Amino acid sequence: MIVRIDHVGFATDDPAGLAGLMTDLGLGLTDEGTADEYGVACEFWCDPKGTALELVSPTRDDSAIAGRLAGAGPGLYHLALEVDDLESEMDRLRGAGLLQVDRQPCQGARPGMRVAFLYARRPAGLLVELVQYPATTRS
Repeated sequence: MIVRIDHVGFATDDPAGLAGLMTDLGLGLTDEGTADEYGVACEFWCDPKGTALELVSPTRDDSAIAGRLAGAGPGLYHLALEVDDLESEMDRLRGAGLLQVDRQPCQGARPGMRVAFLYARRPAGLLVELVQYPATTRS
């Protein structure tokens, strides 16, 4: 089951350059890490209620985001939804017509975070990240 929106991801090759904007928007840097399987660094900027924006930047030339930045440039990258059972939601959404990007869940940028990406070609053209945390770290 989808629990909530976890974060909205933005592609950038200059996360340091966006720090001022994030601060101006009333957000603070609360978490950062790397998702090595994807070759990306991630910064999570949150408001006081915990609503998060994630800045995703490449850590290597063949990163998952390099093509996106080269073709479309920086901007909205994905919508991340927290789920209570990652594999079940992957199956359900594939059955609903979303295209599987990841064959199996991968380690995300936060401790204990497992993620998988799917693509909703129509009607949205939206990359969807499913996120699952250990039951003891998130509600």
